[in-house]
Amino acid sequence: MAEPSSPAPPDAVPSNPTRSGPGRLLIAVYAIFALAACARSASQISTHFQRAPLAYLLSAFAAAVYVVATVCLARGTKTSRRVAVVSCAVELAGVLLIGTASLVAPSAFPDATVWSVFGMGYGFVPLILPVLGLLWIRRTAR
Repeated sequence: MAEPSSPAPPDAVPSNPTRSGPGRLLIAVYAIFALAACARSASQISTHFQRAPLAYLLSAFAAAVYVVATVCLARGTKTSRRVAVVSCAVELAGVLLIGTASLVAPSAFPDATVWSVFGMGYGFVPLILPVLGLLWIRRTAR
């Protein structure tokens, strides 16, 4: 007679994790954006921070959001999925707010951020990525 299996821990990886199938591509794109935004903001802050401090700090914030989203999507646990939802929502809000602000008050952004003009400098991927992330998390939650 087989022993009954013990219940899964509350933070166990779901049967259809976020890192399966198309989720792998999503995580890879997030990782590339995390690396690019970290490098860009570190370079900007260390070399000419005084030129556009707001833009460079926003780029550093975007980099942190991308890192959190990447790690959480890759982990795929119940807790990390919740954190990924929050980070994708913050990312989407940031893209929409900074994108709008960069159009309405361009003088506040003498240098572009990742999210300026809704991510136009990055082919609008920063606008599309959080939407795809949220949709993927929702799809894999079933």
